Formats: sequence, C-alpha cells, structure tokens
Amino acid sequence: MDNSKTELFESMPIPKAVVTLSVPSVISSLVMVIYSLADTFFVGMMNDPVQNAAVTLAAPLLLAFNAVNNLFGIGSSSMMSRALGRKDYDTVYRSSAFGFYASLICSLLFSLLYGVLQSPILVMLGANAETMQATADYLFWTVLLGSAPSILNVVLAYLVRAEGSSLHASIGTMCGCLLNIVLDPIFMFGLGLGTAGAGIATALSQSISFCILLSMFLRGKTVSQFRIAAVTREAREFGMILVGGAPSFGRQGLQSIGGMLLNIAARSYGDAAVAGMSIVSRIFMFIISVAIGVGQGLQPVAAFNYGARKFRRVQKAAVFTMGAAFCMLVVLVSLCWVNSDALIRLFRDDPDVTAVALPAFHYQCLAILLQPVIVVANMTFQSVGKAGRATFLACCRQGVFFIPLILILPRTFGLVGVEICQPIADALTFIVSLPFLLAFLKQLDRMDDAEKAKAQS
Repeated sequence: MDNSKTELFESMPIPKAVVTLSVPSVISSLVMVIYSLADTFFVGMMNDPVQNAAVTLAAPLLLAFNAVNNLFGIGSSSMMSRALGRKDYDTVYRSSAFGFYASLICSLLFSLLYGVLQSPILVMLGANAETMQATADYLFWTVLLGSAPSILNVVLAYLVRAEGSSLHASIGTMCGCLLNIVLDPIFMFGLGLGTAGAGIATALSQSISFCILLSMFLRGKTVSQFRIAAVTREAREFGMILVGGAPSFGRQGLQSIGGMLLNIAARSYGDAAVAGMSIVSRIFMFIISVAIGVGQGLQPVAAFNYGARKFRRVQKAAVFTMGAAFCMLVVLVSLCWVNSDALIRLFRDDPDVTAVALPAFHYQCLAILLQPVIVVANMTFQSVGKAGRATFLACCRQGVFFIPLILILPRTFGLVGVEICQPIADALTFIVSLPFLLAFLKQLDRMDDAEKAKAQS
C-alpha cells in the first residue's frame, strides 16, 4: 500500500479524509440508484401500464443482488481495511480473493436458481397473467444473464474503495451508468424491445463496469489479489467475512422482502397505488444513497484506524460523518419538497398516481432526516467488527419494524397505512440506534485514553 493512501487513513485531518473518500462514494451510490431509475424513467415514457408494472415487480428481486454483493463486498473490504491498519497484507490477499470468488459462485447460483424456479418466483413477485411475460422478459436479461456482472461490479468497487481508491471505484460504476442511460432508449424505442430492451441495456452496462474495474486488478494496480491459491482456508477468517457482511446482507435481503410486501399491500388499492408507492420508494433510494455514500467514506477510515488502535480518530470520523450527511440531506430534501409534484410526474404523469405518491413522499421527507444517525451507527459497528450490533440495527428498518407495520397498518388505516409504514419504521429505528451509537462513542474515548496510558508506561 503506497504512502499517500496510508497517510490518508492515519494522519490526514478527519474531515478531509472522510470527504476525500465520501465524495466519490456518494457519486458511486447515486450511480447505482440511477441504474434502476433510468429503467423506470424510460419505461414510464411508454405509457404502458403492463410495461411499467413489469419493472416495478422486478425491483425486489434486483434488490436481492445487493444482499449478495454486500455480504461479500462489505465483509471482505471491512476485514481488508482493518488488516491494512495492522499492516497485515497476507490477510488482505486472503480476504479479497475470497470475496471475489465467493461472490462469483453465488451470482452463478442466483442465475441458476432463477432459471429453474422462474414461474413460482414471478408469482411470488406479484406478477399476474397480464404482467407475467413482460416481467419475465426484463428479468431474463437482468437476472438470468446479468446477475454475475451486476454483483461482481459492486464487490470490486468495495474492494477498491477499501484501499483508499474511492475515485477509481466511482469511475468504473459511472461509466456503466452513462452507458445504461444511452442504451435504454436505443433498445427500448429504437429497436422496439420494450422492457426486454431495458434489461439488455442494464446487463450490458453492468458488464462494461465490471470489465473496467477488473482491469485495475489484472494490471496490478491494487493491493488486493484474486489468485485462487490466496483464498482463505481458515474457518475463523471465513466466518469473520460472512459475519462482517451479515448486517448489509440482512438489510438488503429484508428490503427485498419488504418491497414485495409493499407491492402486495398497495395492489389492494389498484395499479395507481402500486405505481405511486414504487415511484416514492425509488426516489428515496436515490436520496438515501447520499447518506449511504457518506457512510461508505467513513467505513475504511473507521476500520483502518480501529485496526491501528487510533480510537479517537474513529470517534471523530463518525461524528463528522453524521453532521456532513445531515447537512447534505437537509439541502436535498428541501429541494425535493418544493418540487415534489413535478418530481413525481417526471416518472408518471398520472393524477391518480400522484394522488397516492404525494402524501407518501411528504411523510418520507420528514423521516429521511433521521438517516444520518441510522447509517453511521450501522456502518461504524460494521467497520470495527461489532457484527452483532451492526446486524441487529441493520435489520431494524426493513425487518424488525417495517414488515410488521406493512402487515398491520394497511388493515387499520387503509391506503394511508401503506403510505406511513416506512416513515414510522425509520423513526423507530432512529430511537433504537441512537443509544447504541452514543454508548460506543463514549467507549472509544475510554479505549483511546487507555491506549495512550499504555504507551506512556
């Protein structure tokens, strides 16, 4: 690892270090959401309810990709960062190789599972006789053929970011995003392929992103290595990687389940309700990605310094990240609130859809300002290897709270119950996360004092 990257983690002022890593990470997170928003936007231009429904119904399955790539990408990169802090390069080699090959195998199994169980999976997603074929056409390309590049693309970006090369990770993902935006209208409208064209564009663009990122590793520009012989064979390290990625795996997996339950709950109130809630969910995926991107800038700084036993730098990084994420969200949410009607109509210019989406959008605008505490608490614990707390907090928002709420509130409050489930789940998650985070920040103070006393004795 070169000296400039070591300096970034060890001695650069915390605000500068976090910003240096966060800005490309925010861009990268936004880019990943734009992938899905691009398909929704261009399919919306077709004014075909069936084609629109197909992309909406496919979303929970595509979210499952994130569960897999986060399990191995974050698990391996967190272990790498802590090892880099200890100057333990053998562990870096083993964890990065394991992350790559494990995600490759899982992505191929994902494709195989979908190919064998396509019909029951489509039914589980909520497809009916009218939407079945369009949904299958879209998922053929994005899942059956596109799962490997989509998952590996994100895993490689995490590994590159763990080494301090956040900008390079963002460049790789941005290239794929821009290509997707260009190819979507060509395949959908120029070639008349509809949702299948959107799927082809997504699969091709993800493949290009994967090749760009992979080239860095093949040209020896990274500390990480993908030699099969380097894959960890120690059960302890294997477990640490899986446990390290478990919080994100749980969060994304539950988000996929929650998305399916949201579609089912909204479907009782008609196609406009399904479309409206889908639009709100996708817009807020974009907004939340800002907080997540800032948090991803925190992760390697926190993990490296925790491994180097510089605990007060971990504390300062967490506090600064919360403040920075909150300020960014205030600006972004204010702009979205003022332009909420136009923003929703950008995706679907339908009065019935807007009538459902607008109240849900406003409720969520208020709750989104709680995300900095939620994200920082989760990512700090995950970075320093406190997997139990990280997993519990990660599962709160979309699992512990959201799933019971989406099963209960619509029966009590009707459509309003569907619209308020996510904001209430966010508020409850904030209430649970804050005490965990405050207690750990105080503990870091005591640990740093103890470390300094040990050095002086």
